[in-house]
Amino acid sequence: MKLVRKHWSNILIILVIILFTIPQTRTEIQIFVNRLLASTPAKIEVKDQKELTSYYWPLEDPYGRRKNLESSKNKVIFMNYWATWCPPCIAEMPDLEKLYQRYQDQVDFYFVTNDDPEKVRSFMNKHEYTFPIYFSTGKKPENLYSNSLPKTYVIAKDGKIVFDKTGTANWNSDRFTTVLDDLISE
Repeated sequence: MKLVRKHWSNILIILVIILFTIPQTRTEIQIFVNRLLASTPAKIEVKDQKELTSYYWPLEDPYGRRKNLESSKNKVIFMNYWATWCPPCIAEMPDLEKLYQRYQDQVDFYFVTNDDPEKVRSFMNKHEYTFPIYFSTGKKPENLYSNSLPKTYVIAKDGKIVFDKTGTANWNSDRFTTVLDDLISE
């Protein structure tokens, strides 16, 4: 017992390494760690905010219904790029669902993925997520281009990109929702 107490940190590290090598537990551990490390992103300083110059971007939902980002001009937009195979993306989804439930009537949400539509439908049903999923069917606006996942943009009514976050974040925090409330009331 003394040996365990003396070397508990080494034992813990070895256990984590073993768990990461087992394929069935690796993704779940990565999701858990990402949730622990998620913090509230910072709003971009006004002088550094870029403006969305074109809203033209044809999209389609998993059921073939079409939508264009142009329909969200002069509205607050929450745009998230994600994938079903991306542990950091999956880690932030429970908070994103809560955010969507709270603001779905005040903010236009776009959750964009390149995954297979059937995989996406299955993933959404399994986790009981209700936020709107879209697939790009045309060229996205230049200011919304990214090679990273997850990637999230929040765009104010005037077209200014006020949040540009790569990686997992806590989007349902009081600090973020206060800023979102301000953007809605502008």
